[in-house]
Amino acid sequence: MGVTDCRGVPLSTDNPELARALDRAIEDANAFAGDPVADMQALLRAHPDFIMGHCFVAGLMTQAMETRIYDDMVAALSAAEGLAHLANDRERGHMAAVRAWVEGDFHGAVQAWEQVLVHHPFDLLALQLIHLTDVLLGDVVGQRDCVARVFALWDETVPGYEFVLGFYSFGLEENRDFGLAEEMGRRALALRPSHPYAIHAVAHVMEMKGRQLGGIHFMMSRRGDWAEGNFRNHLWWHTALFHLDLGQTDQVFRIYDNALRGSGVSGEKYEELDSAALLWRLKLLGVEAGGRWRDLADKWEPSVGDTLYAFNDVHAMMCFVGDDRTEAQAALLSANERYLDHANDANAAMSREIGLPFCRAMQAFQAEDYAGCVDHLQPVRYLTHRLGGSFAQRDVIGWTLLEAALRSRQGDLALALANERCALKPSSPQNWKLVARAHELRGDRERAKRAYARAESPLAA
Repeated sequence: MGVTDCRGVPLSTDNPELARALDRAIEDANAFAGDPVADMQALLRAHPDFIMGHCFVAGLMTQAMETRIYDDMVAALSAAEGLAHLANDRERGHMAAVRAWVEGDFHGAVQAWEQVLVHHPFDLLALQLIHLTDVLLGDVVGQRDCVARVFALWDETVPGYEFVLGFYSFGLEENRDFGLAEEMGRRALALRPSHPYAIHAVAHVMEMKGRQLGGIHFMMSRRGDWAEGNFRNHLWWHTALFHLDLGQTDQVFRIYDNALRGSGVSGEKYEELDSAALLWRLKLLGVEAGGRWRDLADKWEPSVGDTLYAFNDVHAMMCFVGDDRTEAQAALLSANERYLDHANDANAAMSREIGLPFCRAMQAFQAEDYAGCVDHLQPVRYLTHRLGGSFAQRDVIGWTLLEAALRSRQGDLALALANERCALKPSSPQNWKLVARAHELRGDRERAKRAYARAESPLAA
């Protein structure tokens, strides 16, 4: 007959203890707590016939986007597929999703998980994997609407409702519905104050709205809720962005040295992404990072030929460019070019359309070929969502383009880009400084003076 999880979703096991173990693992995965994959793997050694346990492990591993876990992901999938004749439709749907993922069809994986969610709207694992994969793929609308399809069925009586609120909050924010996004995020935090993804969603709202002082206060007032969790690195990165916009580079370096690059950091790629992205932003401001580029490039170089995920590759290139590692740069580009000769998976499009142009643009920027950098980035500036990640993360591409336009003395283009940027976030001191520099370049000292005056206040608008 089988039992169900705590939300009534069917499992093909008759053992209620296994159902409760899965509930704990899904909760930990959504709360960024503990090591739910390792815990489930330990459970599976004693209960190798627990089908949904294998699906959980394989599904969570898709989100790592690292070659080092690929064999383990395939092994978990194979174990589940070996039991497919005993599985229910929901479990077979999860298998189909991971199988599509393994074959490079990330969009097909989302569609398979979506089919599971249609029939099992309380399958929190399926919802989590759809939403997070949509983030990886840059499917902005999907991040919101995968939650909207089931949201009306959930409420506070359903375990895990706070996680659904957190997903919805982030999806709404990425679609620029900032008011409702913040409401959903704060509702999630009312239910679970230590919910890191909801903290993250509210931080995104504040970043996109240019609420720097409020953002710093929000993050620091809740530091006890997130600073020891598995999502701490990315939340420190968000905190650093608020300081960066205010020109507080000493605080940015303090966070980088003590939190992003501290001894407690595990060295997983997601953490290295944040470190690289922060140092590149400092580079755009003309701030020297010292030996930090070297230390970070050392961590990226072993994976120079992975070609698994374009988002990873562009952050690796930041480090190789930042540390002037020309051989590593050439190796990364060569690996990607060879990969694109034969690949037709979802990442191939991401690499071809955005990844390689941005990598080459960064090389041009480092070589002070700023006009060349502009030539690489201007044609793709409205396609950057295809690289994946969030608007806040991809903002580094537009900022690089604008800085290159300024340094190549393309005043009209620089002003157009700076005005566009300032219209989206008029309370950003850095944005007003960019506007002022563009006016200076065009010889309009009066407008430059007014723009610099706006930049003097964190309440720039």
